[in-house]
Amino acid sequence: MKYFLRFFALFLLLAVLAGCASPFYYTQAVSGQIELLMKRRPIEEVLADPATPQETRRQLELVRRLREFASRELLLPDNRSYRLYVDLHRSHAVWNVFAAPELSLEPKEWCFIVAGCVPYRGYFARAAAEQFADALEQKGYDVYVGGVLAFSTLGWFNDPLLNTFIDRPEATLAGLLFHELAHQKIYVTGDTSFNESFATTVELEGVKRWFERNGTPQQADAYRQKLQRREEFIELMLKHRAHLSEVYASHLNDAEKRAAKAHEFNELRKDYAALKASWGGDTTYDGWFAHNLNNAQLIAVGLYTQYVSAFQKLLAQHHGDLAAFYRAVDRLAHLPREQRDADLHDLVTNR
Repeated sequence: MKYFLRFFALFLLLAVLAGCASPFYYTQAVSGQIELLMKRRPIEEVLADPATPQETRRQLELVRRLREFASRELLLPDNRSYRLYVDLHRSHAVWNVFAAPELSLEPKEWCFIVAGCVPYRGYFARAAAEQFADALEQKGYDVYVGGVLAFSTLGWFNDPLLNTFIDRPEATLAGLLFHELAHQKIYVTGDTSFNESFATTVELEGVKRWFERNGTPQQADAYRQKLQRREEFIELMLKHRAHLSEVYASHLNDAEKRAAKAHEFNELRKDYAALKASWGGDTTYDGWFAHNLNNAQLIAVGLYTQYVSAFQKLLAQHHGDLAAFYRAVDRLAHLPREQRDADLHDLVTNR
């Protein structure tokens, strides 16, 4: 009952913002969260169920170990999150819609009570997300719809394990849990780049430590290779994003900017093909190139990585002491936005 009272309170808060989005949007958000609450089962109950497939059982046992590691070794919140399980009978938990003007990399933002202003809008049904994206596209925006395996309610509820990610490889599963729990640890309302970069840093450090203590040398090597390729992919995307920023800020007319934009995305595809060949044909990032590239897609990449190097340097300054690192991040979180961005930029540039 207490969860429904809390959820009813959240619904009332969301209703205050009804002028910023349609009532349908908040209705689907509330009904989607209620579905998660109603379908949750303790992991122990799922493990005891004879109908639970062996592979699911094996993954749930792994999650129990990962969850204990997260609290004990990574000092992440020790609560009921990821100790419950839900089968949503679909491939993704939510679908996020990103949008940007045709000739700009400034994201369109939407504002909410809990999360603040963020450069995406999430839907529990893919059809609804695509319908919203189509409406934005008709207004001239570049749009991108990305499926999300998991999300954090930032401590409002105990976030459950979902079928959408329970079958992922060990490194992916560990990283996802550590990432989402990091959002519960520290979150700054309305600062997506800060939040996602911090959570990504905890994710990367957490998985590295997990394999150092619980994995094999082969698993650790495979994860290091995955990280290296991830960094190379992000570097490639950010390089072309920077080129496009220069084009959009130039004195070219709109027709010339559109031509330069098309050329830049063609060059990105060529560069990715070369990078993929250097990886021996690894197809991990092929999905990014399965449809027409646009500004909104580049924005989605930058959000998660903008300050990762800054947070990693901050962790190194504290000699890997996570407790000290979290205190330093918390101090940054309480700074005015302009000062916080400046301090993170200084970390990136080694000043």
